[in-house]
Amino acid sequence: MDFSVPQELQDYIARLDAFIDEKIKPLQAQDDNERFFDHRREWARTDFDNGGLPRPEWEALMRKAKKLADEAGFYRFCLPKEFGGDEGSNLAMAVIREHLASKGLGLFNDLQTEHSVVGNFPTIIMLRDFGTPEQKEKFINGVLDGTYRLAFGLTEAGHGSDATHMETRAVPEERNGKKGYRIDGEKQWITGMHEATHVILFTRREGNPGDAKGLTAFLVDTSLEGIRNEEFLWTFNMPTDHPRLSINDLWVPEEAMFGPPENGLALAQAFVHENRIRQAASSLGAAVYCIEESVRYARHRKPFGQELARNQGIQFPLVELATQAEMLRQLIRKTAWEMDQMPHPEVEKTMSDKVSMCNYYANRLCCEAADRAMQVHGGIGYSRHKPFEHIYRHHRRYRITEGSEEIQMRKVAAYLFGYIGPRKGKIPAPTPRSQAAYIETRAHAAE
Repeated sequence: MDFSVPQELQDYIARLDAFIDEKIKPLQAQDDNERFFDHRREWARTDFDNGGLPRPEWEALMRKAKKLADEAGFYRFCLPKEFGGDEGSNLAMAVIREHLASKGLGLFNDLQTEHSVVGNFPTIIMLRDFGTPEQKEKFINGVLDGTYRLAFGLTEAGHGSDATHMETRAVPEERNGKKGYRIDGEKQWITGMHEATHVILFTRREGNPGDAKGLTAFLVDTSLEGIRNEEFLWTFNMPTDHPRLSINDLWVPEEAMFGPPENGLALAQAFVHENRIRQAASSLGAAVYCIEESVRYARHRKPFGQELARNQGIQFPLVELATQAEMLRQLIRKTAWEMDQMPHPEVEKTMSDKVSMCNYYANRLCCEAADRAMQVHGGIGYSRHKPFEHIYRHHRRYRITEGSEEIQMRKVAAYLFGYIGPRKGKIPAPTPRSQAAYIETRAHAAE
């Protein structure tokens, strides 16, 4: 059993760091782009007079950084070679994502917006696995070169994590001699709709509320009449790009159907595991950053004439966090490695619980580490001149999105107790104790 990071991956990370130093850091330093990362970051990123949306100049800067990364051959690392990638494994992505997040805030990797010089592309894999030939031809390269931008329209206000009770409906309807569907309903928290050219819109097409079957996804042009951003919901960490959508008398042709006609949830499951393990690694990296910054500060801050780090009240909480981070790292990497050993559909059947363990615990640990960093740093830690409040506010989101803690713990419990997964039907009944053994135990206790 080898726990070392392969030399090939170490070399890749070294080249990545060199690229960041040579290309990305100078871009961040020019034209006062530092305003997006220093104490002015929330104001600089947010157009408060335009619904709280991201400022166009902030999004333009991220696109420029991604273009540099793509030209240098880093951006598509995790994608198959047919899409210009290196077929990076889940394990490699976990190591890289942790490494980048542990470097702190910067244009090279900004978790608030899912921006990174090493990209994550769940919609590309969805298109590859579920798209029609025409959809693949149109969207895969279009998404990669920025021609098309896809949003993910699953969540509804009334049901949140429970997609099986979604109320958005698709009804067959012919218009102008062409077969298609009329869609009516509402969606909420549909990230990226302010710039999306298309939205993957999930609907109930057949079946009854609560049925897992009968859900259908459509690739919908956002410029069509009938789909509208009603409001952008302001959040703990601004800017916002999470609107509430109304969908009224929206008509789409048959060829807009995306994926299995009766099993639209398969699309959602298609990328959730890879997304969650990578996001867990990023949360771990951000937690490590908070821990290490606290250690440095405590060694050099000298109240009452001695290092702050001499106090056990400072040491012990950071020891607990460092221990949890070390254990979590091993679980994340082991889980990512195991995911790489099997076809994607097998992950859901055999180890979805491990992915959920990694994700919910990493998000929680990151919030705890950021909170502790604020406490160790005192007043300056609470200020926006340090990044800890930003890290906390952003990662607090992940304890709700990407599957809330409770949803993920419920998944772990279902595996643990054998309701689903490899342990189903294999949990033995407890060994009965004989009446004589019980009497003997009570007698010994009485003595």
